Amino acid sequence: MRTNFDFSPYRRSTVGFDRLFDLLESSARADTGDGFPPFDIEAMGEDSYQITLAVAGFRPDEIEIVAQNNQLTVSGRKGEDGDSGRYLHRGIATRAFERRFQLADFVEVRSADFDNGLLRISLKREIPEAMKPRRIAIGSAAPANDRLEGPRSEQEAA
Repeated sequence: MRTNFDFSPYRRSTVGFDRLFDLLESSARADTGDGFPPFDIEAMGEDSYQITLAVAGFRPDEIEIVAQNNQLTVSGRKGEDGDSGRYLHRGIATRAFERRFQLADFVEVRSADFDNGLLRISLKREIPEAMKPRRIAIGSAAPANDRLEGPRSEQEAA
């Protein structure tokens, strides 16, 4: 089932949300319905996440993970298999794949582990100190004589 949604009325009446609408439109276009490889996304804590992909039949050296511009791309390419004539049935998928994940701002890839056919990618949101909210102390108005003194005029210096 494909649903097309027109974001133009929202684009006309909002300012600064272009990136959000671009993400929504690109995710709608990228949804091909191919569920390979299957994956889970878990919240491990308040600011940490884990993506687990089931990549049975692939070795770690056949999988590439690239994080760039708030996008995580996981792709797999199977090497040539010289034993293809021995199989009577081949049910383990070994076709090439590419899976893309949009990451929110300040989400960084921490590590990737491969164990028992599962690829686990750990993510953490690290907000820079400059972007974190900070409390501003309210002070009283400074007296006029506490101002910084600049260069004086010749009349005041005399």
